[in-house]
Amino acid sequence: MSKYDALLIVSFGGPEAPDDVIPFLENVLRGRNVPPERMVEVAKHYEQFGGVSPINEQNRALMHELKILFAEKGPHIPIYWGNRNWHPMLDETIKKMAEDGVRNALAFVTSAYSSYSGCRQYRENIEAAREKVGPNAPFIDKLRIFFNHPGFVEANVDRLRVALNQLTDEHRKKSKLVFTAHSIPTSMAAGCGYESQLRESGKLIAETVGHTDWELVFQSRSGPATQPWLVPDICDYIEELSAQGYEDVIVQPIGFVSDHLEVKFDLDKQAMELAESKGVRMLRAGTAGTHPAFINMIRELVLEKTNGDQPKAEGEFGLVPEQCSKSCCPQPTRPTQAAPERRA
Repeated sequence: MSKYDALLIVSFGGPEAPDDVIPFLENVLRGRNVPPERMVEVAKHYEQFGGVSPINEQNRALMHELKILFAEKGPHIPIYWGNRNWHPMLDETIKKMAEDGVRNALAFVTSAYSSYSGCRQYRENIEAAREKVGPNAPFIDKLRIFFNHPGFVEANVDRLRVALNQLTDEHRKKSKLVFTAHSIPTSMAAGCGYESQLRESGKLIAETVGHTDWELVFQSRSGPATQPWLVPDICDYIEELSAQGYEDVIVQPIGFVSDHLEVKFDLDKQAMELAESKGVRMLRAGTAGTHPAFINMIRELVLEKTNGDQPKAEGEFGLVPEQCSKSCCPQPTRPTQAAPERRA
């Protein structure tokens, strides 16, 4: 019998009403020296979407599909959900888990890649929330990174094919496939496998659809100009593609597992408008979201821990160790005036 008696979905969180936006950003920016005008600038992005980030509703949809799958096929354990920066907050959820008698839980973090902000910081968030709840808080083990899991690859491949099928054979052959991910400071990237894992995911997806002309670029940079971040930026790259004579570009944000605000604003609005102004047709492929292969992947990750099932990984990269070393994904040194990361 498995020692695990619950699954906890852990995500970034996002505002769900206009009045939530500033308090949410204050949570994101806590402990950082960020000018008030920068917070107001980011808040305007949310205002264009009615002050609502899609991420919470997308997590509810993810939970709904998981509950159906668990009820049909097991494991028969309850599913909870807690966020880093907005309700339901992690400590609120872990308190409820303790009240429900949960003692040993697994955590699925909605981040496929290794980095400080995408992995280690979530581990720290979970431990901080457990400490806040107190001695009755359940023990929580984080599930492994899944960038090369067959289910994650399949879900992205299917989303990509939908976009590719909008092009004629001739235009498809001449199109550029561009994978995007959230840019991070190069100081953070130097201490983790983030960029190499993204390139492996891109390689696996591109090979499966048979598209050899592809590149990995970055989006949603939020740091000061004096701090180096991963490049090229998606908008800069679209300008390069226009200068090179490309007429069609397919953009897929493989660095994200759902179409949340940064996908909607930075790609569907900013990048799309730029591409149109340059005479480039940009098609945006979807994220894994609630694709059945992705939902089943989460179940398989759980079964690795509850049943001892064999872990799955595609390509040559292999499995990332489940337990990080103390030197893995260290927190980077923050500049004096850091700008907010906008992951919601």
